[in-house]
Amino acid sequence: MPPRKKRLRSGFTTGACAAAAAKAAGLLLLSGTPAQSVTIPFPDGQDRQFAIHRSEIFDQQNPKSAMASVIKDAGDDPDVTNGAEIIATLCIEQNKDEFKTSQDNSGITFRAGEGVGKVTKPGLALAVGQPAINPVPRQMIAAAIGQIPWPEDISQPDSTIIIEISVPNGRALAEKTLNHRLGIVGGLSILGTTGIVRPISAEAWTATIQASMSVARKTGCEEIVISTGRTSEKAAQSCLDLPIEAFAMMGDYLGFSLNAAKTNGFRKIHLAGMWAKIVKAALKIPQTHVRNGALEVQKAAELIGRLADDPQIGRGLKDANTAREIYERLKSAKRHDLIRLVCLAAQDFAQETADLPVSVYLVASPGKVIEHV
Repeated sequence: MPPRKKRLRSGFTTGACAAAAAKAAGLLLLSGTPAQSVTIPFPDGQDRQFAIHRSEIFDQQNPKSAMASVIKDAGDDPDVTNGAEIIATLCIEQNKDEFKTSQDNSGITFRAGEGVGKVTKPGLALAVGQPAINPVPRQMIAAAIGQIPWPEDISQPDSTIIIEISVPNGRALAEKTLNHRLGIVGGLSILGTTGIVRPISAEAWTATIQASMSVARKTGCEEIVISTGRTSEKAAQSCLDLPIEAFAMMGDYLGFSLNAAKTNGFRKIHLAGMWAKIVKAALKIPQTHVRNGALEVQKAAELIGRLADDPQIGRGLKDANTAREIYERLKSAKRHDLIRLVCLAAQDFAQETADLPVSVYLVASPGKVIEHV
């Protein structure tokens, strides 16, 4: 029997880590004793425990401010923030009307510390100018510190709790994300809708696609470019005079992206991808990952035979090992007409799905558009 695949381990979002750190900071401020671990509530109603990495009271004589941190464990997800230190600094101010205007519905004033970005473009769940601490993380932080038995003077209306979230290397980590494109500058976003990071989750991908499209629309883009990866995107950028906000990385989520483009009100879609992904689109496979609708060479060969109106061509390609080999054979035979027909079939599927005009860009390594329909 083949070996059983290892079950991938889930982890925690930056938002969950921030909430745990905030509770630990509040407990330290209240008791003067650092907590080794804290338990916080999650949106699903369950409580989960976090180890506290470090904590400190900033004014021993008159403790008004404290910090605590958690080291993020993203499980087996390839998350750029895995291992990052998430710091929460909690401060209590009294009789400061200036802070009241920046409170959210929880009555907490949130601030972006070192390595946490600020929102500069419309279209996200937060208003322009706000620290990039998303709504669910804010709710989790409020719920976590709400479990602290605050003394009566702190719970009075003239007291304001200020929470600053920091990630020491967040600015550098943010360069590996799409934050700059979404208009989040200065660092990372504090994210999460469930508190749990599930390895290579569809939720994270589709949320990013939706956010990218929302920002594109709010910044005035009427056309959207969806690409399967950075190579394809760069190739499309070289031949399209569109603002950076118009480019959305879709990964393997073709069907979702096509439908999202429609619901967001774009008037045209540009689809860029390499051969194997374009062939899958031509085969009407909406989720193009190898584990979802795996590309069978036989089906690809049959498709090309049908498009060529010559079954013999299809039969001649069935012994190819990969989609790439099919492409190389067509290229060597100078059958660029068949390559173009595959692109046209992909275009038909995309237009059918989105009910919008679609241009298709076939990209080859090292990042050049070799066919455009």
